[in-house]
Amino acid sequence: MSRKWTVPVLLGAFALLLIFSSVGCAKLNIKKLQANYHFSKANQLFRDNKFSKAITEYEATLKYNPDLKDAYQFLGESYKALYQPGKDTPENNERRDKALAALGKAYEIDQNNKQIIYSLGDMYDRMRDVADAEKMFLRIIDLEPGNMNNYYIVAEFYKRYAGEHKELKAKAEAMYLRRIETDPENVQGYAYMADYYDKLPAGEYKGKFDDAMKYILMRQSLEPESAEVYYTIGVNRFQKAFQLQNFLSQAEKEACAADAEKALLKAIELDPNWAESYAYMKILYINVTSKLYPERESRYMELATQYGNKWDEARKRQLDRMKLEKELKKTG
Repeated sequence: MSRKWTVPVLLGAFALLLIFSSVGCAKLNIKKLQANYHFSKANQLFRDNKFSKAITEYEATLKYNPDLKDAYQFLGESYKALYQPGKDTPENNERRDKALAALGKAYEIDQNNKQIIYSLGDMYDRMRDVADAEKMFLRIIDLEPGNMNNYYIVAEFYKRYAGEHKELKAKAEAMYLRRIETDPENVQGYAYMADYYDKLPAGEYKGKFDDAMKYILMRQSLEPESAEVYYTIGVNRFQKAFQLQNFLSQAEKEACAADAEKALLKAIELDPNWAESYAYMKILYINVTSKLYPERESRYMELATQYGNKWDEARKRQLDRMKLEKELKKTG
């Protein structure tokens, strides 16, 4: 080919390349716009809890943009919302499998995304797949070892299965302790640990109230003037005397009742608007104290009525305050 033909041919080829490139870019832009359209529509349907319709739109989104992580994530969330744990039907099993597939694809794209990891763990949890759920939840701690809420999430997961998997009870306790160790000055860690023991079945573990009390007192050392802490002590001592009444001696029950009364009265002194303290004073006198001292039953029942009235008054004040706060938010 002579030199005089070379330049026109190259220019022609370059022009064709520009044309095809422009066409390719245009197609890409159209696909992106179409993906965005369906994704926006899907998100609104998801917010409106119209999950079946949202699925259709998320699938259309992925048809135009198969790499969109968020579309896989919320496609999985939509299938998960429709999944009914424990129901063994072909339709429900398909929802399960598609939820796992979509969330798994989102995780494959972004393996450090806490929301995706938690959602996948939650799906395994709903399926009662303890081993795979545990892997996901522990992964969250690996990513954020300084975030105390992560320990709580894992501890609560262990607690749910502790009744059927005895080894998970020890793991739950260890996770609550790790939360405390992460931030020993944070009162919530002690509160969660105490609540864990308080909610164990009394028939399985009769020492739960005293174990809970250890952590309540640790919390009290950080909040010595907290009405909530004194209220918690009162409830703990009442529950021990009431739930274990067939296992405790008269002296032990009397000591628990006295400690409960003293703590609840202190809670009322610190915060007269803490309505629940009055309620527990009432049930303490009815269910425990009047039974311990039958010769003074009429007096304790009279006191129970008085604290019941105070509970009604305090509760009314709470509701009025909540109503006022709600109205102020509207006007603000």
